[in-house]
Amino acid sequence: MRLADLDHYDYDLPPELIRKAGVEPRDSARLFVYDTRTDTVVFDTFANVARFLPERSLMVLNDTRVLPARLWLTKETGGKIEVFVLANQIEDDERIPVLVDRKTAVGQKLFFPNQDFFEVVDQTEQIFSVRLKSASGQSLISLLEAYGKTPLPHYLEGAEIGETELRKRYQTVFAQSGASVAAPTASLHFTDAVFRSLDERHIDRTTLLLNVGLGTFAPLREEYFVDQRLHSESVLITDETAEAVNVAKRSGRPIIAVGTTTTRTLEAFACDGMIESGAGKTDIFIFPPYEFQIVDHLITNFHLPKTSLLLLVDAFLQHKGAKKNVMELYRIAIENRFAFYSFGDSMLIL
Repeated sequence: MRLADLDHYDYDLPPELIRKAGVEPRDSARLFVYDTRTDTVVFDTFANVARFLPERSLMVLNDTRVLPARLWLTKETGGKIEVFVLANQIEDDERIPVLVDRKTAVGQKLFFPNQDFFEVVDQTEQIFSVRLKSASGQSLISLLEAYGKTPLPHYLEGAEIGETELRKRYQTVFAQSGASVAAPTASLHFTDAVFRSLDERHIDRTTLLLNVGLGTFAPLREEYFVDQRLHSESVLITDETAEAVNVAKRSGRPIIAVGTTTTRTLEAFACDGMIESGAGKTDIFIFPPYEFQIVDHLITNFHLPKTSLLLLVDAFLQHKGAKKNVMELYRIAIENRFAFYSFGDSMLIL
């Protein structure tokens, strides 16, 4: 596959199908179910997702949390500067990677409202490295929580939703740890009621961690296909999660991946049909054709045209031997007025 082949993954979406804010309750979002075995499409609501899933299967979710990574700080000259903290790339407080919206230089100080500050220590192309100087004793996370704004993808600009509400809606109900700058959006539909319905069908759950970065929204480039690698993102699979997945695989229980981030992580850590635990980074690029080792069923959202996410979904459909490709399914979804993108509706592929 080459970059030129992406034209097949383009489509026109009526602007009104881009949902600008999440629905309430979360599980009232619509659900598009495609069964690859019978080539049938069913419409429902996400509240009823459990009834379509195999009993005694294992569901895997990404429990990363979104940090309010956009800051408006003050330069030593008194001028304002927007600083985007690349939270998913942070390895230590001595070299915090950031993007800025105007000129700065090594040695400059960028002040928080409480007079803590970033000191610019390095620059590599568009990315600056800063060091946190916190006289208040507050950690970077605390400063982001106090002064930051939640980052949103460009297609949600203009959404009329306040920061307090946004922090709630653009976060999964089970977010635990990590540092993402974008939500694992396939998981935004889950509620306590949905989890209870999964329990009733004896569908177990486990979690892993992939910190979602801005690369999720970046356009694909030719070198990605040549190298068969994407942008790098930090991941963690605990021993407990690896054991849960491997026990399920050995006993023939289906694995349900919630989202493309979960899918990429599971497949990146796959070895001979099982997964290994560990922490590190993954740059796995899944596009057709691809032989999935771990994932049997997929819950996902409706994705932007010509993106790695869309290619992953089509690769999964091909792996399942589906009669319909992803563009045929999207055409049905658009005709039936499903909502797309981060706050959009949900798709289940069986």
